[in-house]
This record gives sequence, C-alpha cells and structure tokens, in this order.
Amino acid sequence: MIDLLRKRRSIRKYTQEPVSPEALEALRETALRAPSSRGINPWEFIFVDDPFLLKQLAEAKQHGSQFVGGAPLAIVVCADSSKSDVWVEDCSIAAILLQFTALSLGLGSCWAQIRNRGRDANRSAEEYLQQLLGLPQQVKVECIIGIGHPDERKLPLAADKLQREKIRKNHW
Repeated sequence: MIDLLRKRRSIRKYTQEPVSPEALEALRETALRAPSSRGINPWEFIFVDDPFLLKQLAEAKQHGSQFVGGAPLAIVVCADSSKSDVWVEDCSIAAILLQFTALSLGLGSCWAQIRNRGRDANRSAEEYLQQLLGLPQQVKVECIIGIGHPDERKLPLAADKLQREKIRKNHW
C-alpha cells in the first residue's frame, strides 16, 4: 500500500484504450467491498463508458471536470442520503479505494469534486448530474472519478516535500 501511495498522482490525460473487462470487474468489486458506517452501504456507483455521456459529465462544473471527457471510463460516486447521515464519508472511502485499485491495475485516475460545487449561476453540479443521469432527489453526488490508461507521466512527490509539520505527537 505504501508503494501505491508513493506513486499515486492525479492523472487527467488518458489514451483512448478502453479499460479491460477484467479491470472493470475489479473496480466493481472494489466499489461493493468499500467499508461504510454501520454496514449501511448508502453508496451507489454509475460506471460510464459512453463517449457522448462522458463529454456531458465533463461539463458538470465550470472548472475541474473537463478531463472526464477524455477518459474512457468515469465512475460517478453517489449515495442515497436518506439511508445514512455519513454518506459523504462512505462515498469518500469508496472513491479513494477505486482510485488505488485503478493504480494497482496500471490505470490512472483523477477525482472531480461535485458535492457543494456550482455548475453555473442557476444550478449546482449535483443538480446537473441528477438531471443528466436521472437520479432520484435523495441520491446525492460526491464526485466523478475519471479512469483510463495514462497519457501523461508525473513524478511521485519527493519524500522531502512531505509536510511533516502536519504530524504532531500527543498534543497540538
């Protein structure tokens, strides 16, 4: 796990090579094995590989989601908010597990935040996705994760660049 953490970077450029059926199945299994508070599992996942729909997902917000349009796969991570008051945390855990599974399979990924983000002056990114994807009102969207074969290389963050001052012992 520490080796994956050391090399994980946000990848926003992908080749057009599709994600293999085996990798898709591993990602599906990862999503469904993600832990959740009290085992309620409020999360829901929409796997999108339709190029037209990927372009529409990329327009969810003004900045920070455009890369999704160039990905061969996106996973919309959402949850039935009526089932749990900690759906945000549950979705976040599932999302990062999906990203690390993708990395372990040789794929790149990047998270596009949706919750609490605006699309334009008239509606939120979440409202846009609820309408686009036909989500019920109680289903809230945490993020979109773009996934694909990397078409860019990023060096790992050097150990000497870690913000070690963020770690404290016993007290602030």
